[in-house]
Amino acid sequence: MASKTIKQTITFKAARHDVYEMLMDAKKHAAFTGGKALISRKVGGKFNVFDNYAEGVNLELEPDVKIVQTWRASDWPEGVYSTVNFAFQDVETGTRLTFTQTGVPEDKYDDIAQGWRDFYWAPMKAMLAK
Repeated sequence: MASKTIKQTITFKAARHDVYEMLMDAKKHAAFTGGKALISRKVGGKFNVFDNYAEGVNLELEPDVKIVQTWRASDWPEGVYSTVNFAFQDVETGTRLTFTQTGVPEDKYDDIAQGWRDFYWAPMKAMLAK
């Protein structure tokens, strides 16, 4: 199956720890997405977020530095997973998040790329600004 890679860079006016926790703490994740989240904080542990829309496994967790996970959406073909990488870096204005998602099915690319912007980065920025 043909796949594509999503690369996005976002700057948050918040500490790396706060941005990392938004993604790894189930309660904080549910608060900004509005959907139920179950998130293991262990390598090899599973996550299921956005009311069962997305699920996967933690491959690497380096608190406040990096998250690497397998990731799939519920409307993808059975057994198809992408890999997401969230890398956190201090910048003068807060935290730069460099996001890469490899293995996105080509026909889902536009929706998934826009979904990260609409359902993750924008609400995370809004919540972190409070």
